[in-house]
Amino acid sequence: MAGSSNNLSTMPRVDPAVHPTPIDTGNTKDHRHWKKAVRLKSWLVIDSAGQIQQIDAGKQSIMRRTGLSARDLRILDPFLLYPSSITGRERAIVIKLEHIKGIITAHNVFLLNSKDPAVVPFVEELKRRFLHYHEAKAVKIRGNGGDERTAAELAKIIQGSQESVEHSQVLKEQQDRLQTLPLEFVVLEACLEAACSCLDDETKALEQEAYPALDKLASEISSFYFERVHQIKGRLVALTQRVQKVRDELEHILEDDGDMAGMYLTSKLLQEEDDNSSSSSAAVEEEEEVHELNNDGHILNLLLSV
Repeated sequence: MAGSSNNLSTMPRVDPAVHPTPIDTGNTKDHRHWKKAVRLKSWLVIDSAGQIQQIDAGKQSIMRRTGLSARDLRILDPFLLYPSSITGRERAIVIKLEHIKGIITAHNVFLLNSKDPAVVPFVEELKRRFLHYHEAKAVKIRGNGGDERTAAELAKIIQGSQESVEHSQVLKEQQDRLQTLPLEFVVLEACLEAACSCLDDETKALEQEAYPALDKLASEISSFYFERVHQIKGRLVALTQRVQKVRDELEHILEDDGDMAGMYLTSKLLQEEDDNSSSSSAAVEEEEEVHELNNDGHILNLLLSV
């Protein structure tokens, strides 16, 4: 026993201040993976043909696809109370109108909170409009002379088609949109209509509550009815501010030609493609000229050597 106690006394003691006991933090790799997964958001992507795709993408991925900055994406952050706004950028439009939050490009639409019951009808309406947009573009069939069909020719098609009323209505809508709007303006129009319709429904619902409450207060003055009218007034003020914000945003865009032109994404995309094509053609021509000069120099050297 004495020997064992001597052995214990001679063993080196570990100072906890110098060598603290390691803490088990679990698998740090899994923790980092979990943090990374939290940053992903679910986006509903709709293309010009009405095809839908659900993707989980992070902020960096969306920035690469749309050319937006991190500051632009903050507008769509549900934890930040940004008012209704329509923000045009070089390659995309960031839209936040009431319950509609998304990004519009020249080819696609990226929507957040697509499973929200208030957003589901908007998605269906957007799919319907995209279908008509796709059909309207397909109607522009080139004839033998290379010219597109005119509105008069489409009118004859409508008159001669008696298969069904529904088919006739579709053709009529295609005729009305023969000069097809760019995709971004089709989406913007749908967003504005959906936001205004939402505000209109809320206004009507508030009116149905307000008039009976005022009648009750007029017939019987009590704290209960007074408090109810006070609450309705507060909701009316908040609703009025939301309506005014949407109105101000729309008026600002319509009054500023520069903002309207900046939102014409299709035009900018076509211009960029034309510039790239011109640059490629110029590069090819320059290369050919250099090649010809080299050939001429080679021929001249041969002649001089003879």
